This record gives sequence, structure tokens and C-alpha cells, in this order.
Amino acid sequence: MTELGITATDSIIGVLGAGEVGQAIAGQAVRHGHEVVIGNSRGPASLQALVSGLGPAARAGTAEEATRPGLVFLAVPFFAVPELTGLTAWAGKIVVDTTNQFAAANPWRGRYDVGDLTGSEWVARHLPGARVVKALNTLFAAFIAADPRHAEGRQVAFYAGDDAGAKAAVADVLGSFGFAALDLGGLRDGGRLMQLDGPLSARHLLLQDVG
Repeated sequence: MTELGITATDSIIGVLGAGEVGQAIAGQAVRHGHEVVIGNSRGPASLQALVSGLGPAARAGTAEEATRPGLVFLAVPFFAVPELTGLTAWAGKIVVDTTNQFAAANPWRGRYDVGDLTGSEWVARHLPGARVVKALNTLFAAFIAADPRHAEGRQVAFYAGDDAGAKAAVADVLGSFGFAALDLGGLRDGGRLMQLDGPLSARHLLLQDVG
């Protein structure tokens, strides 16, 4: 068991955002024993077909309801993050930041200017007190949704953060999904490697198990 009662199985996970990435994460979570509350800005009615397909372990909620669990995957557009500041009491929650710094969507384009900050440092500033861990943003949604275990090895999921307990909890969950979770350090240095146009962005690597 990790902090906040979050374990690799039988925990409730929040997914905020129901695009391709949010759907992929929700699918992995349900398949590996988690209950999921998924929410978006359009409301629960827009998610009924999705949760029906995911099965009884998934529930559609409001955006606020999706932030109530102790572990929340953030899968909204990067430029929408400032709208989330007052959505819930973020203090103490583990937030897995899957965003990338696109300035606009449909199609994804441009780069949102956050000055000298990394994308996740900027996200953390908008979610006061949240224990932010960067993860899964380097992978295309199809790779998140697919079985990470291959004959050649396991799909690598990089992660970075400044809170050791939060990182351990996220690594535990990613490992339960089947990913090879690799720690890149803090949001400053690790985040730069992972963020949009960083050297690990869109790098889909496999780690061969030795033993």
C-alpha cells in the first residue's frame, strides 16, 4: 500500500478529460482492477456511451467529481489547466499530469509559453498543494491503450516529480498496468526531458526484462 491508500488494485482513480488519452487511461485502469470516475467539461451525459463500454467499474461524473479521488489523471488540454484551479481542493492529491504544451487543439498546434518553467511546473502552480507527477505524456494514446507487454519487452512509461511518495504511488499504478515505469527525477530536469519537443517526447521505447 502506498500513501493515501492508493494501491495497484482496488483503488478509485479519477480521470479528468475524456479525449483519446483520458479514454486510454480509463480503459487500462478498469482492466487492471480499479474503479474509475471520468469527467469532462461537457458533463456526465456526454460520457454514457464511453462508460457503458468500459463496464460497471467506470462511472461518468462531473469534472469536479472526477477530481475527488486521491489519485487523478489530468488529461485535459494544456491551455485549459488555469480553469481547474478552483475546481476542487487540490492540496494533498496526487495528480498525474499527462498534458503537453500545445497552444491550441483540433488540430494540436503551437507551443504555449510558460517562460522558464517546465510544463509540469506550470501545471503545479495552477493546482495549489497538488503532488504533481508527470507521466504518459510522451506516449501516443494508442500506445497507452494497448497492452504494454510485448515479446520484445515492456512499453516504457517515464515519470518525474518532486514528491517521493507521490512518485512511488504513480509508479505502482503504472506497473500494475504493465508498463516499465522509469523515474527521471524532478519536474525541472525530468520534466524538460519529457515535455513537448524534449528528447523523450513521442519516444516509444521497450525495456527488455532480464531474469
